[in-house]
Amino acid sequence: MDPNKNNRKLINKLGRKELLELRKKETFQRKTLSFYRYISIENPEVFRNTLFQQWDALGCLGRIYVAREGINAQMNVPEPNFSQFLDTLEKSPELNGISINIAVAEERESFLKLSIKVKHQIVADGLQFGEYDISNVGNHLSPEKWNIEMERGDSIVIDMRNHYESEIGHFDKAYLPKDVTFKNAIRSVSKDFEASKDKKILLYCTGGIRCEKASAYLKSNGFKNVNQLYGGIINYSHEIKRKGLPNKFKGKNFVFDHRLGERISPEVISHCHQCGKPCDVHANCGNKPCNLLFIQCDACKETHQGCCSKACVSKIKAHRKLV
Repeated sequence: MDPNKNNRKLINKLGRKELLELRKKETFQRKTLSFYRYISIENPEVFRNTLFQQWDALGCLGRIYVAREGINAQMNVPEPNFSQFLDTLEKSPELNGISINIAVAEERESFLKLSIKVKHQIVADGLQFGEYDISNVGNHLSPEKWNIEMERGDSIVIDMRNHYESEIGHFDKAYLPKDVTFKNAIRSVSKDFEASKDKKILLYCTGGIRCEKASAYLKSNGFKNVNQLYGGIINYSHEIKRKGLPNKFKGKNFVFDHRLGERISPEVISHCHQCGKPCDVHANCGNKPCNLLFIQCDACKETHQGCCSKACVSKIKAHRKLV
C-alpha cells in the first residue's frame, strides 16, 4: 500500500499558465498576508494536510512552510472567505491568536497556487539544534519606539535580510550584510559586531520572523541589549501611515511572491544592473535555466529581451529556432 496515496490529492498540479488564467477570471479581491509562529508541532505532516484541506476549500493561495519548530506563511485569501479563514486560525490550538501582517500593496496574483511544505526548519539558519535558545528573543519595539531609538543615534541598526532585499530599500544608516542567505548573514552579523556586544542593537527584517532567530542567536552569543522591530517592515509601514509617524524606511520592501516588492517610500535608491539608471524593479532572467534574480529597467528589459546577459539572450534565440 502506498502511504502517500491520499496525500497526492493535497497538492496543486496545474501549470503557471493555467493558474494565471484562473486568477484573471476571478471576480473578487484577495488579501495578501503573512504570519509566523515558533511553536512545537508534534506531527508536521498531519498538521500540514489539515491546513491544506481547510485552506484549499476556501480558495487560499500561498507558500507555507511547516516544521516541528512552527509555521511560516505568506499567502492570499479571497476577501469573501476572509472571516472563514480567520476561523480556521482561531480553532487551531497552534494558530489561535496569531498576529497577521496584511501586505502594504494588494494584488490578486501575489500567489498563484497553494503550496504547503513540511521543512526541517521554517527559516533555515544552518545551525545545530540546541546551539541557541529560540525562546530567548530580543525586546520587541513598536514603530514609535523604533523611530525614537533611531533618532537617538546611539544604536547599531542591522538589516537581517539578504543583500538583494536591502538593495532596493532599507532604513537610514543601517548595516546591510552582503550575504545571499540568512544562515550566512546571522553568522556575519555576530562576527562583525563581536566588539559591540555591550551596545544597543536594533534588528529588522520583512515581517519579524528572521529577527526572532537572529536576536536569540545574538543573545546566546553574549550580546547584552538586543532589540527588534515588531512585525518587521510590513507592520512598520502600516503603523506609520495609521498614526502619522515619520517614515525612516527608504525605497521598496522586497517580498517573496509574484510582486517581488512593495513601495514604502517614493525614493528609488537602487540601480539597473545593466545600464546603471535608477531602478528598483526585480526580475528573473528570461532564460529559465538561468533564472537569475536581478534589477532591470524597462529599457533594458526590451533591449535584452528580459535576460540578464548576452549569453542568455543567445540561448533563448537558439531555443526559439529549435522550436
